Amino acid sequence: MKNRETLGSRLGFILLSAGCAIGLGNVWRFPYITGQYGGGLFVLIYILFLLLLGIPIMTMEYSIGRATHKSILPAYKDLEPEGGRWHIAGYFAMAGNYVLLMFYSVISGWILYYMCLMITGKFEGLSTEAIKDINTNMMASPKILVTCMLIIVAITAFVCSQGLQNSVEKITKVMMTALILIMVVLGIRSLTLPGASEGLSFYLKPSVEKLTENSLWNSCYAALNQAFFTLSVGMGGMEIFGSYIDKKRSLAGEAIIVTALDTFVAITAGLIIFPACFAYGIEPTAGPSLIFLTLPRVFSGMAFGRIWGSLFFLFLAFAALSTMIGVFENIQSFAIDLKHADRKKAGLINGILLAVLSVPCALGFNVWSAFEPLRAGNSIMDLEDFYVSNICLPVGSFLVAVFCCWKFGWGFDNYLKEVNAGEGLKISPKLKFYFKYILPLFTGFLVVYGLVTYFLPQ
Repeated sequence: MKNRETLGSRLGFILLSAGCAIGLGNVWRFPYITGQYGGGLFVLIYILFLLLLGIPIMTMEYSIGRATHKSILPAYKDLEPEGGRWHIAGYFAMAGNYVLLMFYSVISGWILYYMCLMITGKFEGLSTEAIKDINTNMMASPKILVTCMLIIVAITAFVCSQGLQNSVEKITKVMMTALILIMVVLGIRSLTLPGASEGLSFYLKPSVEKLTENSLWNSCYAALNQAFFTLSVGMGGMEIFGSYIDKKRSLAGEAIIVTALDTFVAITAGLIIFPACFAYGIEPTAGPSLIFLTLPRVFSGMAFGRIWGSLFFLFLAFAALSTMIGVFENIQSFAIDLKHADRKKAGLINGILLAVLSVPCALGFNVWSAFEPLRAGNSIMDLEDFYVSNICLPVGSFLVAVFCCWKFGWGFDNYLKEVNAGEGLKISPKLKFYFKYILPLFTGFLVVYGLVTYFLPQ
């Protein structure tokens, strides 16, 4: 077997990790729940949970990867005690990566389609109803959804098949740098619009009333949930990048930098969206409708809106593709580690497999829309998202926390030695009680609460 590939630079490692973590949820979920649950106060609670929960688990994934230089399943095999069964969790983690890509490729296809429409001026001068019709027609068309999905999968598989340093790392560096620059430009433009201050106030002004309006408990849970899921921990998403780096730097500082980038993108997305919405008298809405219905209407009424809208959807395309490439690299490495496959062959096989597996999600909005899994109104995408968000991520994070802190797993002392190897910020041994007991309690709570509340009467 050939020596394992490595990343060429620390910057490449940070931007690849950030690219995997930064996704569309940063854009269409974080800004809205921040405005809904208390503005600046919610952001503070969110950051607190990132420090208490997200960053520690991220360092654990990095440590598992760097200690073994393998993807999640063979890494568990290498580190588990003799006769252990921890590697079984690796199969669930890899299944989660495939399922995530199965619906994320479809959503990324939506972004690609809208970017093309915006660049070609198809939204100029359209009414709200006309924009809604465009969205309805897109969702009803198997041809559009499948074609756009296939383009996204092809781009992703091609990038990941051409090499780690020469393709994945280089392209992600360019995309992430462009993404950040575009966001800064769009944020400045949005904040300088007439009447933008009202949107800024809605978004970030600290509000005890909003924090307690839906109960302090719900606000805290929303912050905990967002902090937990934004970093893509639990399925080996961060573990794979840890497997590509050396021991020059300790891992806690690297995790903080990646988390800071993820948080910057999430907060800046709101600075782009809400001032623009309020400046044009358009009430912001949650979820995909904000991106695909509300914002095209904003850009259609804005001076040079075609340019600003094109930049916005280009930024979204980069965010989507960076996540696709980051997660696809995980399943790519899985094939290389377990089957000793050539990178190009692994990319081709996984690309074809993912393209086929993603078709049901695309058809779930039209041809197979009558299939409503789990509960009324669900689509195939909802089923796939449920598996990833409510099972794989929280259960996987719970298992990682236990594995790294208990003797019947890898053990806290081994984790501590690996995470602190190299220059930089160290994790204190005094945190052992918190890591061993409180952290699994947090993640275990998320597993139970997420499953119970999902099936409560709507």
